[in-house]
Amino acid sequence: MKAAVVVFPGSNCDRDMAVALRDVAGADVEMVWHGEASLPDVDLIALPGGFSYGDYLRTGAIAAKSPIMQAVVKAAEEGRYLLGVCNGFQMLAEAQILPGALLRNANLNYICRDVTLRVEDSDTRFTDSYAAGETIRIPVAHHDGNYFADAETLTQLEDEGRVVFRYLDAVNGSQNDIAGIRNRRGNVLGMMPHPERLVEEDQGGTDGRGLFRALASAFR
Repeated sequence: MKAAVVVFPGSNCDRDMAVALRDVAGADVEMVWHGEASLPDVDLIALPGGFSYGDYLRTGAIAAKSPIMQAVVKAAEEGRYLLGVCNGFQMLAEAQILPGALLRNANLNYICRDVTLRVEDSDTRFTDSYAAGETIRIPVAHHDGNYFADAETLTQLEDEGRVVFRYLDAVNGSQNDIAGIRNRRGNVLGMMPHPERLVEEDQGGTDGRGLFRALASAFR
């Protein structure tokens, strides 16, 4: 398995993502600077968490206009696999690769803690090492994780089974308690919680390993 982690000014989870992909998924990982115009030939592209461009304008808004994002959009359209976590999910929404928007948390506070998620869709290359309905504990760390979409989009996401992860406790005000969604094709996943931050016992648990094990199995 080959993977690329895109690095933006202000990324702070790029190395965490690279380590999880390398150590859990066994991937050959290449770091790609946001100013590049092309991507290497890889199976998976990861947009990591952080505060790209200091979160000016809107979270992920400037990063979505970075030179590399044209290649990211094209790769997603071609069916290559794309994972956006936290700030990466915000970029996917700003680039209109995934629908909806990530707004300020309902309480206007920065949230940094473990949350409980339910795996709603285990039939994806990202999640098939989990069971449908399984509950997992994954950290969140965001100020703008409040998922919003219009009523029609929410209905489509629910009817098409594209909600992949759902919060089981009140976290940030997200509509329908949405924590992660996929595109129709199933090759793009965006999620606010950080699976890469819970893959070793030294981190306090291993519930995040399932996502990286699934990817390893998918591209073995």
